[in-house]
Amino acid sequence: MADRVKVTLIKSTIGAVPKNKKTIEALGLTKLCKTVELPNNAATQGAVRKVAPYVKVEEV
Repeated sequence: MADRVKVTLIKSTIGAVPKNKKTIEALGLTKLCKTVELPNNAATQGAVRKVAPYVKVEEV
């Protein structure tokens, strides 16, 4: 299991549920195709699971 993960926003949040928009913003994803590196912990995994249709996850 990797120590960090790369999360990329691949789908627009227009029309998304407001709670999902806030989750994506909290992950640090503000624009389409933006990639951020996050720690691979339970909190990150849970947030990514909630917004799975909007993001792509890769292990670093």
